Amino acid sequence: MKIITYNVNGIRAAVGKGLIEWLQQTQPDVLCLQETKAQPEQIPVLEFEAAGYRCYSFSARKKGYSGVAILTRQEPDKVVCGMNLPVYDAEGRFIRADYGDLSVVSVYHPSGTSGDERQAFKMQWLSDFQDYVRALQKERPRLILCGDYNICHRAIDIHDPIRNVTHSGFLPEERAWMEQFIQSGYIDTFRHFHPDEPGQYTWWSFRANAREKNLGWRIDYNMATANLKSRLQRSVILSSAMHSDHCPVLLEITA
Repeated sequence: MKIITYNVNGIRAAVGKGLIEWLQQTQPDVLCLQETKAQPEQIPVLEFEAAGYRCYSFSARKKGYSGVAILTRQEPDKVVCGMNLPVYDAEGRFIRADYGDLSVVSVYHPSGTSGDERQAFKMQWLSDFQDYVRALQKERPRLILCGDYNICHRAIDIHDPIRNVTHSGFLPEERAWMEQFIQSGYIDTFRHFHPDEPGQYTWWSFRANAREKNLGWRIDYNMATANLKSRLQRSVILSSAMHSDHCPVLLEITA
């Protein structure tokens, strides 16, 4: 089973840059999208269906903002939009698809780069998100939480850890949250297979030719509950995909 997470930074723009052709070539079983920036009627559902994918989406109330989706070749047993937490669900940040004993989530964690208020919102979200998935595990114990976490976990995950230590996405409190989240029973599946490989990033600024110079951040993850460890097969960053300022991250597991 091939699962990919991808922050597309606008689904319509990504489709215009060849996303559907890439999808047909790559053929994941499940594609988790973040930052769709589209209302339901603006998502090219028919084009995805023509490519062989059912599309489930959860949009923000604000137009052109946030939003998540799951494209899937197999009909899920169940799809759940949101976390039943109105302050977050208004921003379209969480969608879940259940396949037998496995649940796959597409989640878009907030950014705190716009100021102190959104940074505080982000930290509260992180706490509430962890509480939510902890409770969800009682019902659905095998989870894969795919998405843009907007946090680099360790110094190896960012091109300049010294100068970025005061920047949202690499703040000590964010990294501490990520560490304890993993320690609570999750596997960073990319690092599971590539524990010490440097220069592996999933997002680059549009400024200063950052992508060409590989001045990036690894902020996109496929997090798996520890009980899935024996089913993990492979994880790679697909840095050649150029539909966004992010790139996709692949996880292969046994079905």
